[in-house]
Formats: sequence, C-alpha cells, structure tokens
Amino acid sequence: MNFNDKMKFYAEYTQKKLGEYNRIDNDTIRQRTLIEAMNYSLEAGGKRIRPVLVYAFCEACGGDYKKVTAPACAIEMIHTFSLIHDDLPAMDNDDFRRGKPSCHKRFGEAEAILAGDALSILPFEIIANDNELSAGEKVKIISVLANASGKSGMVGGQMIDIENERLSDVDEENLRNMYKGKTGALIMASCVMGCIGAGADDFHIKKAEEYAYKLGLAFQIVDDILDVTSSSDILGKPVGSDEQENKTTFVTLYGVEKAKKIASEITNQALDILESFNDNEFLKKLTEMLLIRSF
Repeated sequence: MNFNDKMKFYAEYTQKKLGEYNRIDNDTIRQRTLIEAMNYSLEAGGKRIRPVLVYAFCEACGGDYKKVTAPACAIEMIHTFSLIHDDLPAMDNDDFRRGKPSCHKRFGEAEAILAGDALSILPFEIIANDNELSAGEKVKIISVLANASGKSGMVGGQMIDIENERLSDVDEENLRNMYKGKTGALIMASCVMGCIGAGADDFHIKKAEEYAYKLGLAFQIVDDILDVTSSSDILGKPVGSDEQENKTTFVTLYGVEKAKKIASEITNQALDILESFNDNEFLKKLTEMLLIRSF
C-alpha cells in the first residue's frame, strides 16, 4: 500500500470507528441533539493526523494498528473537543471550520460547549472499555492522554496563548513553550500511545516523545505561515486571524521566509529521530508532507 492509499485507509477506518463509538440508540435517543453536534464536528474531515500517528507508531514498533483503535479515536475526540471550544466567541471566534460552519454556528453556543464537554470525557470511557488493550496498557494510555489534554498540555498551552495576546514582548522561548502544550502535547500523546499499544520499550517511547514535540513545533509554525499566505478556501477556516487577535507568531517575529527555514530545520531534526525506528518510511513521508502542505 503506497503512502496516499495508507493515509486514506487510516482516515476511513478512523471515521468508521468514530461513528461506532458515538451512535444514537434507545439509551441515548433523548440526547440526540448532543450526539448530532458531537458527530457533526467529528465528521468534519481532515487528514486525521493524530490517529494516523497512533497507528503508525504502533506498526513502527511491531504492533497491529487495530489494537490501538480506541486510543486513535480517543485522541481525535480530544482534538475535536478543543476545536469546538477554540471556535467559540469567547476564544478565537471563528465561524468556519474545515469549510463548514463551526459547531456553535450550526447548533448554538450552549450546544457546542456541551458537545465539546462530552467529547473531552468519552475518550476515557472507550479506552477503559476496550477489549484489545491490557489493563496495564489502559492505565498508561489514560495517564498519557489525560496529562497531554489538561493543564500541563493542550489546555495549559491554550491558556498561555490567550495570555500572550495581552503581551507585547512575547519571544521565541515563550512561543516554543506555548506550542509544546497547545499543539505538541496531543501529537506526543498520539505517538506514545501507539508505542504503548505495541509493547515498545522505554527507549522507543522516549524517542517517540522527542520526535512528537519536534513535529508539533514544526506543524504549528507552518500553521503560522498558512495564516498569512493561504486562503480560506484552501484552509477551510478564516485566515489572517492571528494578526486580528494581536497574536505573536514565528511569522510576526521573523517573517515568512525565516519561519519556513526554522520549520524545515525542526522537521529535519524530527526525521533524524525516526532513524531509531526500523519501520519508519511511512512516518518519514508523513513528516515531510506536514511541512510542505502549504509551500
């Protein structure tokens, strides 16, 4: 299976399983609107980068991707919950996400908040109830996911982002720290959960973590670049929002060309780390694709 076919397969497999985890049935019929709002955002598409990383690292460590289905879908739910809340008027105030009206524009603000809340909790239920993972693996994966999602990870990074909007002296160190939480933490969790599902040793788990933070930083810098060089039609969301919200980014600090150079250097560092894994060709192509997705 070539790279594009494998990406498509992983995305379609994830979409199918997400639907199975969040169905409307006789027990949940009264929560129909909530589940529809959750699925509306879950079905918005995208390349499913985080689930793909879970599957790919599991396979790179000699495991079967099916064993990490629950963690892969869990990380996509956490990511989707963050997007729903990020789009709200109190946060980034974005009306569109992936070419569709944001959840709060389609269902209402209260409904979107509750959909995000539900998607922040369901992941831990599906991991706990999974039949493929051992009890020990579940505990490790839940710990990694919870830490990456909360105050030390994604939510904490988002808070730093909000606070930075009020500052005029945000420097590179601040940005790297913020991106490590806001973007890198969930990418780290994806890579590490895949390793845990495959029974990888501590060395490879550590390498996966190092790789993930490099990838997350490069990914976010590319997002900074896209915000000033791309279009809403291509991105499926508004562009130019960073400037409007007074956000300091690698582009505002260094300009587009230097930001591209920094993203390229960090990507090369991530590629070097992948040499620690025998089955790394797919991961290398994925890493390169994420760098050039806008250039």
